Amino acid sequence: MNYEEVFLVFWEQVKESIQEGRFAKLTMAKTIGKPDLKNIFVRPISFEKDTKVAVKFRFRSKETEDTLNEYTLAQAFEVLKLHLKTSFLSVLLFTTTKDVTFKINKKGAGSITESFPTFQNVTLAENNMD
Repeated sequence: MNYEEVFLVFWEQVKESIQEGRFAKLTMAKTIGKPDLKNIFVRPISFEKDTKVAVKFRFRSKETEDTLNEYTLAQAFEVLKLHLKTSFLSVLLFTTTKDVTFKINKKGAGSITESFPTFQNVTLAENNMD
């Protein structure tokens, strides 16, 4: 399946985990090449009606300062989508009930795998988010 279609299925699991209060963290990893952008982390700020998330861009070089932005869930989706297959080949969703990994292979196909949860509790983001 095309990675964009599979990412939509993956994102439904992200939304569901937020609606149910199980969303702990999301990490974009496995960079393509050696770009300055090392990771993108997403953490919940609030689970209110208009869910807010903190999106942290972590850079490799010490000269480039990490940036932290607050987005709605829809805005975060658009930001992450921009970095798929251009900067990152995998996205890891950590919830309190399971970990879900989205990957893009060399042919551009997406896949989703599930494993046991890494996190047992949800911690809301703070300004010093890791």
